[in-house]
Amino acid sequence: MNEQKTGQISIIIGCQWGDEGKGKLVDILAQKHDMIVRATGGANAGHTIYVGDKKVIFHLIPSGVLHPGKIAVIGNGCVIHIPTLFEEIETLKKEGVDLDGRLWISDHAHIVLDYHRTLDALQEEQKGGKKIGTTKRGIGPAYADKIMRMGIRIGELLNFEKFTEKYLANLAFHQKAYGLEHDGTTELAQLKDFAEKIRPYVTETFNVIRTAEKTGKKILVEGANGALLDIDHGTYPFVTSSNASIGGIITGTGIAPQQLGRIIGIVKAYTTRVGSGPFPSELLDEIGEAIRTKGAEFGSTTGRPRRCGWFDGVVTRYACELNGVTEINLTKLDVLSGMKTLKLATSYTHNGKVLNSFADCIDIPEEIEVHYEEMPGWGEDISKCKTREELPQNAQNYIARIEELSGVRVSSIGVGHDRMQMIGE
Repeated sequence: MNEQKTGQISIIIGCQWGDEGKGKLVDILAQKHDMIVRATGGANAGHTIYVGDKKVIFHLIPSGVLHPGKIAVIGNGCVIHIPTLFEEIETLKKEGVDLDGRLWISDHAHIVLDYHRTLDALQEEQKGGKKIGTTKRGIGPAYADKIMRMGIRIGELLNFEKFTEKYLANLAFHQKAYGLEHDGTTELAQLKDFAEKIRPYVTETFNVIRTAEKTGKKILVEGANGALLDIDHGTYPFVTSSNASIGGIITGTGIAPQQLGRIIGIVKAYTTRVGSGPFPSELLDEIGEAIRTKGAEFGSTTGRPRRCGWFDGVVTRYACELNGVTEINLTKLDVLSGMKTLKLATSYTHNGKVLNSFADCIDIPEEIEVHYEEMPGWGEDISKCKTREELPQNAQNYIARIEELSGVRVSSIGVGHDRMQMIGE
């Protein structure tokens, strides 16, 4: 019997409402890994990488492919809009990044079709004043089809005759069930062409990942979205349509739990979220606007302005405990430079009673009272700091308090948007 090493797989996972800066750490750590895997979500996720003055945005392809020779895998837990996928492939080719022989796509991943996008927009409009704030990219309807056991997998596209039959049957179902107005003729013609283009990339990725494990390859898994957007553990119903927490990493790849090593939680030095839903520490004033402007807090997928607020220790501890986080990558600390006073949310109460966990308040967000503590800020430019000790003392104190509130050590710190501006990695 062959014994395998345990803990050779590293996980990067968002510990707020997404947009924490996962792409940058993936880009940095990819240099030390052989394979980079995407486990869940679709093109509603956006990972932004800055290389010098160049900005590269990824939606489906693991962002670690910018490094030559790295293998990229899109796992079975993802949903894929094929035209968007090939837009990314062509964009990367223009940048000199060739993915032939380096990109593998699970034949079990589900397809996001254009009628999913039409349905997504229709359902969002029907919600009226209770809109979730979806990206309208068809992610939710594609996952809904998957759960209803009528979804179409990438592997099925390779037998186009049978694929067409299923496509038309599913489209007819949605037309009847939701009054959907959609003509599939153009999309079918487009997908027939894409079927041959995607064929070289499609495989059973469980075996690809498993073989890499057995041969001692170092694997990095990049999570999409954030733990507070998890369909089960997030601020439901204002969540994404997949498991954005550690459970989705396991089911979305087939990786066994005992193979997990580092679980790095990505946390901004403040808090943001996009779209509707509860946000206890939100700032609806000039401070929130200043953070948004300085932090360039606009969605990489939609361009929507992000809601900004103070760092929330209750949210962060919950996410770290939920995901078994072993260390924190604290991002965008430099955005807070120049602020005289900083606040951190330290606890919540409801009817005078202290809530033990963020999980206790998911269903009563409007009724909770947030308690803050203040800390002095710093005025120095920290963008060139290379060690934690080089940071101003007040910045070091702020990091230490985040460690206390989250219960997890901060192992790396982002002090600028460039890939070189990272303390600790």
